Amino acid sequence: MDATTKYIIKTTDLSIGYASKKHISTIASNLNICLEPGNLVCLLGKNGIGKSTLLRTLTKVQPELGGTVLINNAKLETLTNADLSKTLSLVLTERLPDSSLTVYELVALGRQPFTNWIGYLTTNDLEIIQSAFEQTNTQHLMNRKCYELSDGQLQKVLVARALAQDTPIIILDEPTAHLDLHHTINTFSLLKNLAKNFGKTIIVSTHEANLAMQLADELWLMTPSKFISGKTATLIEDNSLDQLFDSELISFNKTLKQFTVNHS
Repeated sequence: MDATTKYIIKTTDLSIGYASKKHISTIASNLNICLEPGNLVCLLGKNGIGKSTLLRTLTKVQPELGGTVLINNAKLETLTNADLSKTLSLVLTERLPDSSLTVYELVALGRQPFTNWIGYLTTNDLEIIQSAFEQTNTQHLMNRKCYELSDGQLQKVLVARALAQDTPIIILDEPTAHLDLHHTINTFSLLKNLAKNFGKTIIVSTHEANLAMQLADELWLMTPSKFISGKTATLIEDNSLDQLFDSELISFNKTLKQFTVNHS
């Protein structure tokens, strides 16, 4: 058995960024990840450091500049879009285009990778869709139009669509960026539950660092000088959080397990 079999995502010397015919812009390099299934991972780092670029690279939205990415022990570049759609689902923060889709129809679109060419939903598909609504507690929204939803409601519905897609990996880019504190905590609690009780591997890019300290099984830290990954408790204990921000205004309090403002 290959030594990487237990890892659902593994990267080796991964470099990410953008390439054109004339120029290569490297955002981050030497990214080495060994992620076991069933974990909630929070990706932390300041704006512009490359969090979204990393997630786009892991999901094959853009190519890596160097190194390798393995998903379930298969090289990312060998996976077709159809393969990927059955392996990982992606939740973005953009508002949906204007349409008259109902919430049920939007969530049902998560089954698209598995339906036949006419989009026929089997009994099994319908059960998975129903389960997605139940897991996210959004049954009461089924018949609403998507444009009628608040930001918090829409975010839960988009997670429901990802659950209907029934992939082992769910990747979310800033899912709470436009949410108030109540809906932010609600969303993180939902994601924690999905990892813990349903075995999903969930990767969340977020600025909610203090919530991440409380709920994440693992942290991926994109610092100004390097990439650090590991169990949350380990990174707290070995002072890795001190490297997250190169600012004298913010420091990590190991006792409180949260970032605090330094008063002059």
